[in-house]
Amino acid sequence: MEFNTKLIHGGTSMDETTGGMSVPIHMATTFQQKKIGQSKYDYSRSANPTREAVEELIADLEGGAAGLAFASGSAAINTIFSLFSAGDHFVVGNDVYGGTFRLIDSVLKRLGLTFTVVDTRDLTAVKQAITPKTKAIYLETPTNPLLRVTDVKAVTEIAHENNLLSIIDNTFSSPYIQRPIEFDVDIVIHSASKYLGGHSDVIAGLVVTKDAQLAEELRFLQNAIGAILSPHDSWLLQRGMKTLGLRMRAHLQNADAVFDYLSKQEMVEKIYYPGDPENEDFTIAKKQMNGFGAMISFELQEGLDPSAFVEQLQVITLAESLGAVESLIEIPALMTHGSIPRATRIANGIKDELIRLSVGVEDPKDLLADLEQSFNHLKGK
Repeated sequence: MEFNTKLIHGGTSMDETTGGMSVPIHMATTFQQKKIGQSKYDYSRSANPTREAVEELIADLEGGAAGLAFASGSAAINTIFSLFSAGDHFVVGNDVYGGTFRLIDSVLKRLGLTFTVVDTRDLTAVKQAITPKTKAIYLETPTNPLLRVTDVKAVTEIAHENNLLSIIDNTFSSPYIQRPIEFDVDIVIHSASKYLGGHSDVIAGLVVTKDAQLAEELRFLQNAIGAILSPHDSWLLQRGMKTLGLRMRAHLQNADAVFDYLSKQEMVEKIYYPGDPENEDFTIAKKQMNGFGAMISFELQEGLDPSAFVEQLQVITLAESLGAVESLIEIPALMTHGSIPRATRIANGIKDELIRLSVGVEDPKDLLADLEQSFNHLKGK
């Protein structure tokens, strides 16, 4: 079955009892047991038919053994790190979502986990960061917000040569563009609030594992910790995922148009976009991605006010998050990555003038006109 067909018919895509073309929202918290221990469902924290449907769908789309759905992407990440114990060490990418940094720096370190931060594109640095206590390599690709692209297969080989787990946040790509398990990655994470949901109306996290044993370990933690996705949100998410292919084709087409426009703007100092042929990661991106995504970050010329630029926009919405049908724009230094100390942020390349744009599916003429009027506003100032 081809990917776009899996979006519609993958997992449990209809009600097997009635033939309904939409999976029911099973709001029950508990289920009748006619014989003790012989029922498929007993309590909805442990398993719920609606949540199970979206878990099966993401497993099919990523090509993994099993999927798990959580109340948020952060809940998913926290549950994954709960596999480990105090004293365990991890190699982590240096350009991760601010919420991931916050979780690591303010919570997981306090619980005794240790981390070495590296640019995961530098394979030598990755190897040198591994210690006898290292348990996993964790990274995003493309990264948030600088769209850096790591060679997934190369890092996974390093991980497995050292008996480590490889964990990749695939949010910026979605399985439409990139399926890390095809490169032998052990665990794939999605903030499903983004491209998978696609409509700015659900907070969710999804995890897919390469093998069934790892899935069982995580399912135990999912139940024990309890940060599960609700039945209603599971239904919303599955509905959104069915149109992922249609949306992504429009996202990618618009992103190419926006990149072409921005590349001609004198007030733009630098553009971060994997589809830029001059980007140092272009070759790797072209090799492992089916398209370059719809996230574009760009720096204004030094001294220009990014707040004045984003607040002037009329069609593109000033808001956190990404991957929605609406184009969304934000300033990482003040918003999504504000929890990262400025010195650390600057060292990692996230400047005060950096703007992150999630290109939506509006008519590209309107997006370009909106950017144009905002640049004109800056000129007037």
